[in-house]
Amino acid sequence: MTIQLKPEQEHRITEALRSGAYQSPDDVIDRALEVLHERDEWLLANRQFVDAKIRTGIEELDRGEGIPENKLDEHLARLKAQPE
Repeated sequence: MTIQLKPEQEHRITEALRSGAYQSPDDVIDRALEVLHERDEWLLANRQFVDAKIRTGIEELDRGEGIPENKLDEHLARLKAQPE
């Protein structure tokens, strides 16, 4: 199989190689595919949970319980500042 990479993709691979974490472009692509597979598996395993969270959010918005757009940045900043 032959793959034509876009310049941005080539740049990302080059940056990954410069980091020293990978020995070859193949290593970068292998890791990217592994991460993609892990994410897809997680989404598949947690689909019902994610769908339930989305439904809950929509219901909250329908009841007017959402965060106003002009306060969203402030709210997200507070969440990011909280310790995990």
